[in-house]
Amino acid sequence: MRFSKGLIMKLKLAIVYGILAWFLTYIISTILNPFIIDNIPYINIVIPISIIIVTGFFGILYIRNFNSHEVFEGFVVGMIFFVIDFVCDLVFFILPNNHNVIVDSYPLHLISMIIMIPLITTFIGYLAQMTINPR
Repeated sequence: MRFSKGLIMKLKLAIVYGILAWFLTYIISTILNPFIIDNIPYINIVIPISIIIVTGFFGILYIRNFNSHEVFEGFVVGMIFFVIDFVCDLVFFILPNNHNVIVDSYPLHLISMIIMIPLITTFIGYLAQMTINPR
């Protein structure tokens, strides 16, 4: 089976953006978590907020390259981002048994990722296909 050059380029771009999104989410949550935890005990809002912002940013960068099927492309890139998030968490935190705020309650993190990431990117794709007619 031969893959078209465009498909391979889209996959490469999605993988690069997914890795960058995971890395920036990790950096932001590591830097901001001590400030938030000290001021709001028992609630960890840093990771979800950073995931929403970073995934939204890279989702927009990815989807702006398409002129059709933006909703489908948004869903596909969301699933790619989720798989990359899972693999990076596994490689860097779970298997080497490194403690991080992300893996404190990993099942909850995993469930929220499989819901949030594809929803964010699919919604961005939906917004990208809309035509806006100013009055």
